[in-house]
Amino acid sequence: MVGGGVALASLLGGCTVDDAFSFGWPKGGITEQSKRMYDMWIGSTIAALVIGVLVWALIFWCIVRYRKKGDALPPQTRYNMPMEALYSILPFLIVAVLFYYTAITETFVNKHSGNPDVRVEVTAFKWNWKFSYLEGAEKPMAPEVSTVGSSDYIPVVVVPVGKKILFTEKSTDVIHSFWVPELLFKRDVIPGAVNSFEVTINKTGAYVGRCAELCGTYHSMMNFELRAVTPEQYDKFIAAKKAGKSTPDALEAAGEARLATTTQPFDTSRVSRTTS
Repeated sequence: MVGGGVALASLLGGCTVDDAFSFGWPKGGITEQSKRMYDMWIGSTIAALVIGVLVWALIFWCIVRYRKKGDALPPQTRYNMPMEALYSILPFLIVAVLFYYTAITETFVNKHSGNPDVRVEVTAFKWNWKFSYLEGAEKPMAPEVSTVGSSDYIPVVVVPVGKKILFTEKSTDVIHSFWVPELLFKRDVIPGAVNSFEVTINKTGAYVGRCAELCGTYHSMMNFELRAVTPEQYDKFIAAKKAGKSTPDALEAAGEARLATTTQPFDTSRVSRTTS
C-alpha cells in the first residue's frame, strides 16, 4: 500500500491536471489542424478507456460469478449464437466509428483551400533550407523574396497569423522532413516529388523547425525557425525584402528579432584526433 501510494504521488506530481487528461498528446498546437488532431486523440482515448473498463468489469465478474465451488463439473454449453454475433458485430462497429472520425480528421488536415493567402516554397538540401515566397502556384515574387540557410546562419521563414499558408516542398538530394513541433505535424520532402500542406497559424511567436528524417552527417544540425507575425508585420517584411534588404534587416524593419531565437548555428568543423 505504501509503495503504491508513493508511486501514485510521484505520477500525479509530475504533471498538471490539464496535462494528465491530454493522455500523452503534446500540448501547445498553434494551428486549427493541430486542434482537430488533439480532439481526435482525446475522443479515441476516452473510447478506448470505456471499452477497457467494460472488459475489465466482465473479466472480474466472470472470476467471481464462475469461481470453483466444488469438484462437480459445471454445465457445458456451446453455440451461443447471440453472444457470438455480439462478439463479431461489436468490434466491427468500434473499428468503423474510429475509421470514420479518423478519415474526417485526416481529410481536414490534408485539405487545400485552392486559394491560400500565402505560398511558401520549401527547398531542402544537405544540410539546410531555402524558403521562397511565391505569387502564384509556382511563380516566385518579383523581385525574388527568399531566405537561404548556411552553416553559420539559421534561416527564418516568416508567415502571418490568421492566414491560409500553403507550404510546397521539394528536395535537391535525399529525403528530408519538414517539422515544426508546435504544428504537431510533419511531412517528408522527397526528391523527384512535390509534397504540400496548408495550415492556418493562430498564435504569434518564434518556433524551432527541424529535419525529422535521418538525411546524413549533419542531419541534427539542419534547423530553421518559423516566425509567426501579425499580417501587418508580414507585409512590412515582404516589402523590405523586395526593396533588397537581407532577411535579418527585413525582420528588424518588421519589428522582429534579426536572428533566430529558438536555435543557433552548430559548429560543423571536423577535427582529426590521433592517439599515440
